[in-house]
Amino acid sequence: MARPGRPAMPKPKLHPLVDSFLDMLTTERGAAMNTRQAYWRDLADFSLQLREKASKEIVDASPEEIKGYLEDLGIRIHVKGQNKSQIATRTVARRLSALRQFYRYLVSESIRKDDPTSAIESPKQGRTLPKTLSELEVSTLIKVAGDTGGADSVRLVCLLEMLYATGLRVSELVGLPMSSIGEDMQFLMVAGKGGRERMVPLSEPAQRSVKKYLEIRQQFINPEDKGSQGQWLFPSRTSESGHLTRQRFAQLLKDLADNAGIDADRVSPHILRHAFATHLLSNGADLRSVQKMLGHADIATTQIYTHILGDKAKKTVEEKHPLAKTGTGV
Repeated sequence: MARPGRPAMPKPKLHPLVDSFLDMLTTERGAAMNTRQAYWRDLADFSLQLREKASKEIVDASPEEIKGYLEDLGIRIHVKGQNKSQIATRTVARRLSALRQFYRYLVSESIRKDDPTSAIESPKQGRTLPKTLSELEVSTLIKVAGDTGGADSVRLVCLLEMLYATGLRVSELVGLPMSSIGEDMQFLMVAGKGGRERMVPLSEPAQRSVKKYLEIRQQFINPEDKGSQGQWLFPSRTSESGHLTRQRFAQLLKDLADNAGIDADRVSPHILRHAFATHLLSNGADLRSVQKMLGHADIATTQIYTHILGDKAKKTVEEKHPLAKTGTGV
């Protein structure tokens, strides 16, 4: 989305097989639109550089050209900012993963006989523990969000309470339809990754904040709207989707963190999702329940949260849920 006052930049046209690959991800693997867009950005970056440096299309890339691109990518990230080694490693690994899947698709469709990424090793990544906030910091954010008392304040408190009560992904939260909330408001029905639907309980503070928000929700709907905004729990008059965007919510959190005297770099929707999981586990919740609420397909993904708990809390989790020891289950 272009900034106000600036025309939208034309989207570069990639090789048609990139679109075919992305269509496959969406239709056969159930990839969400955000996932599709992320793959497009990764493949577009390599495509455009390959055109510029070698006058070639992505389907014809050699192993040497891919290696050179990945090395250059790591250097570019380091130059842009300080202490970026972890960011560079993760970005290169993710970009290589996107390229691997694209070329494997070409091989499976008999478009290429070889996979040029097959001999390229992924960069080694150290364990990156989730960033989180303390319970006091989350309480402070919620309190400061409610201090002004206007409609924007009521909505922000509702977003915070719901995110902290459910651990939803930010795209799941801002894209909730009105139908996701039952009449008693005790549960949410959430359509997660891969079309998997799950039921998530709402805490009493979250239920109260939703009820208060629904009283003023109409203020966020354009009176001339014909229904595109009204279907969403968090409608927006300005976004193309008709609902609050991930980017706008993230910016609201940054502004809130500044007002609350908390480092804005430590506050984001995803970090609040981490706080939800960490605080639940530290207070004795079992790993399987947290896995289901987060919508993780594999319990090993949820298990990383136990590494940032204190020894006592970690022992409690392990004792309450034997799968935490074995890492089995889905």
